[in-house]
Amino acid sequence: MTDLPEQTLDDAAAVLRSALSGDGDGVVGTFDAVVDRSGLAGAYGVAWCLAATMLGDAPATTGAALDFPGIDQAGYDTRWVARFVSAYANHDADTGEALFGAAVADGLLPDCLLTLAGSTVATLRSRDTP
Repeated sequence: MTDLPEQTLDDAAAVLRSALSGDGDGVVGTFDAVVDRSGLAGAYGVAWCLAATMLGDAPATTGAALDFPGIDQAGYDTRWVARFVSAYANHDADTGEALFGAAVADGLLPDCLLTLAGSTVATLRSRDTP
């Protein structure tokens, strides 16, 4: 994650601050500002950074299998997040980019990014729970 531009890290931190405070409009607003400034590639970088944050210091492996019970019955945004995080875990940027593009084409990228931010926050909070 350290090879990301400083602006991407700052944007990801702003998304997380908004998500931590329950400010969904702030999350969406930050992503909108990133798209205005850097296009969809900038938003993708922030999303990739959130996936990295969610996984934390997990060992770098390929072929990681993440367990998402009931994922087939979940909504589009939840399935997207599971697949996007799995792509990150498997160092599969091509799949991550394809998922991002599909969410754009389906008109559901804002929902997916909001769910990703919420999932990242939930994961961070669960790490703080003894």
